Amino acid sequence: MSRSRDHFWRGFRNGAPFLLVVVPFALLFGVVATEAGLDLLKVMGFSVLVIAGASQFAALQLMTDNAPVLMVLATALAVNMRMAMYSASLTPYLGAAPLWQRALAAYFLVDQSYAVSIAEYEKRPEMSVRDRVVYFFGTMTPVCIPWYVATYVGAAVGARIPEAWALDFAVPITFLAIIAPALRTFAHVGAALVSIAVALSLSFLPYNSGLLIAAALAMMVGAEIERQTTRRAARRKETKA
Repeated sequence: MSRSRDHFWRGFRNGAPFLLVVVPFALLFGVVATEAGLDLLKVMGFSVLVIAGASQFAALQLMTDNAPVLMVLATALAVNMRMAMYSASLTPYLGAAPLWQRALAAYFLVDQSYAVSIAEYEKRPEMSVRDRVVYFFGTMTPVCIPWYVATYVGAAVGARIPEAWALDFAVPITFLAIIAPALRTFAHVGAALVSIAVALSLSFLPYNSGLLIAAALAMMVGAEIERQTTRRAARRKETKA
């Protein structure tokens, strides 16, 4: 029990710095969603059921623009497609955990909990499956629970939050803090550059549909670079043998 508690609190401490951006991020969503016409129940339902800030903002913007429902859903799914890749990379570490633990981990899988957890798992390969699960829930506790609370505060207080607080800074800062350390390989860098270039070049398309194309192309480029890198490494190994 003591060992599990240690892993939980280490995860909690490692995830805690994200409070600096998660709270204003959630506050901003609560304010923007309320201003868009959603009542408190809908705002909270949005954050509790979706629990993905980027796709929530993307969907909300399209809803405000009266975009077709299919476009709203497609955009939200495209923005959240990264979660499928997160899940795939966590499978070697958490795949042997009981189903209910994996189900909870899937629900609480957000950018911050993933970034902190995968770094820890790679650094400490000796961790057991139980240790990894406990650590994961430690990382998400200071991220997900404050997300709900701050969303409620933003929705309830709404326009009374001073504009001088400039809450919108939290959106880009959050993703810079997550993405920058993850750019460790050519595949990561290639995917990031393609997504930026394509998204900017197609920004004129309606309903932010350029993001869908950018996401798809970025994943294709990243996967191809990874495939070519693995193939070259295998050839060098065969040559040396």
